[in-house]
Amino acid sequence: MREKLLQIKDETLANLEKTTTLRDLDELRVAIFGKKGELTQILRGMGALSAEERPKMGEIANSIRQELETALEARKTTLAGAEMAAAMESEFIDVTLPGTRPILGTKHPMTMIIEELCNIFTGMGYEIATGPDIETDYHNFQALNIPAHHPARDEQDTFYVEGGHVLRTQTSPVQIRKMEEGQLPIAIVAPGKVFRSDDIDATHSPVFHQMEGLVVDRGIHMGHLKGALTVFAQTLFGEDVKTRFRPHHFAFTEPSAEMDISCFGCGGDAAKMPTCRLCKGEGWIELLGCGMVHPNVLKNCGINPDEYSGFAFGMGLERIAMQRYNIDDMRLLFDNDIRFLKQF
Repeated sequence: MREKLLQIKDETLANLEKTTTLRDLDELRVAIFGKKGELTQILRGMGALSAEERPKMGEIANSIRQELETALEARKTTLAGAEMAAAMESEFIDVTLPGTRPILGTKHPMTMIIEELCNIFTGMGYEIATGPDIETDYHNFQALNIPAHHPARDEQDTFYVEGGHVLRTQTSPVQIRKMEEGQLPIAIVAPGKVFRSDDIDATHSPVFHQMEGLVVDRGIHMGHLKGALTVFAQTLFGEDVKTRFRPHHFAFTEPSAEMDISCFGCGGDAAKMPTCRLCKGEGWIELLGCGMVHPNVLKNCGINPDEYSGFAFGMGLERIAMQRYNIDDMRLLFDNDIRFLKQF
């Protein structure tokens, strides 16, 4: 047995010198000290020795085991250091080099416009209201004083879906739903997507954004409408902006008007107007439609028009974004071209 122990020792030390990886070293350790290892088998056989031989062989076996364990640990330290050095050499990173900057997103120009307008109106005491994109025919048309065969429906060329529902053509249904709640007075703005069957070009899209507003209370009149919208326009475009209101027709308001603002390109200067790209020589830019809420609309929502009155307005937000950011093609707002969007 003594000769076998010395043989295991010599072979193990020789094999240690041949190991080049920590994996090789672990395999050698298992071959010697594992459950079925050579040295383990020798130690398990000690019980078969005589009482006189057992102490001597035990002393030799323990000495060889300690020597091999020490040698294995020393080799492990050497190999680990070598592997770390190799990894540092192959995976070297020069921390002084400039890093790769990740592409950071920015807010979409439509998002910025919506947030800006919401901030203006909430500062004036309005609440933000929302509603579903898919509406009932009643909320989208009938409650707004637009019956089944009204010509205004032809102008909007609506997208109809199952069950007689429609993709809303304006955010006006949000106003109807708010009035139906019966909690007066009301002062809201309703931003959101709307849908119309328009051909796509530089100024039209089948999907676009609107923001509509509604105020209902006792004693509301046209002066309140003009005052509120003038404050809004001057807050958005600057205190020097002038407003004008032209008679118009909307089925859900009476009287109705279109509101224009003085061109912020030429300022209405007669000398600059002929060459102004923004207003095309008119000196004014159409901004929104508005009017006093039609008595029939109030009745449809359970509000007594003899006791309450109100005003409403609506604007296309793409038009405002195009004016604000000097964009000449609406399609750029929907193309998701990073070269365009990163300008904002």
